[in-house]
Amino acid sequence: MKWIKYRIKTITEAEDILVSNLYDIGIEGAQIEDKVPLTPLEKEAMFVDILPDMPVDDDVAYLSCFIEDDGKVDRDKILADIEAVLKETSEYMDIGAGTVKVSETEDVDWINNWKQYFHQFTIDDLLVIPSWEEVKPEDRDKKILHIDPGTAFGTGMHETTQLCIRAIKKHLTPETRILDVGTGSGILSIIALMYGAKEAVGTDLDPCAIPAVADNKANNGIPEDSFKVMIGNIISDKAVQDAVGYECYDIVVANILADVLVPLTPVIVHQMKPGAIYITSGIINSKEQEVRKAMEAAGLTVEAVDYQGEWVGITARR
Repeated sequence: MKWIKYRIKTITEAEDILVSNLYDIGIEGAQIEDKVPLTPLEKEAMFVDILPDMPVDDDVAYLSCFIEDDGKVDRDKILADIEAVLKETSEYMDIGAGTVKVSETEDVDWINNWKQYFHQFTIDDLLVIPSWEEVKPEDRDKKILHIDPGTAFGTGMHETTQLCIRAIKKHLTPETRILDVGTGSGILSIIALMYGAKEAVGTDLDPCAIPAVADNKANNGIPEDSFKVMIGNIISDKAVQDAVGYECYDIVVANILADVLVPLTPVIVHQMKPGAIYITSGIINSKEQEVRKAMEAAGLTVEAVDYQGEWVGITARR
């Protein structure tokens, strides 16, 4: 399917007004491109693995509107309508250049386009590699995690995931039973099993975690019965808490946002053995003290606080 793309050059201050004014002429929605830095709250909300480095903000913004080209579209009329909106808006505020470039584009295979961004990388002695790349000869002595970017869950590239991986490796033993809250792709449990953990249990709210974990287990040779996943809210659902079990885990790991860790912590201590380790991340640095206080209020002792970028990992012991 082909689309007609109208790309408007403007400034960041005019983005919202122009989008609203374009809506008034029947153009519903616009792709916004600018270089405005993300706020800590936005970064926390996004919580994505692959976030490219952003250039310096120059106040320039582009609004791209897409109209399906069904052969009946009056391109010139749409262009004239957009230019009229730009002219009218410029009469009461600065809109920058206010120019429009028209081009054609086709449907994009967004999933396969991840291949241009995601390449193999290492986390200490662990090589994380997608299916479309080959292991280099110099990396064949490393532990290898085979994982592809998906539409919902992580790959290990995000700082929070790496903080958890390093903490897990530090505390693993051959007898470790690990509970992975918010397991997602299952990457933390799979890596724990690769490094010698005995058994893993994961919980998640999203049913998509079931096939995601199954694929990643199969791709990494993880035995079916060594890693089980349950769907449900362990914070509020007693049935999930019962199914997971009490005082039976040596490590609990939760790579979740701070606003979830705070109510999770007083619940999850009941799943931990006496002396068990609680590994957390997903904590933007401004929320460090909030999570730490929740741990201490639940009777845990903070043993380590680690930092990577703007993110924090806190390890505590019951």
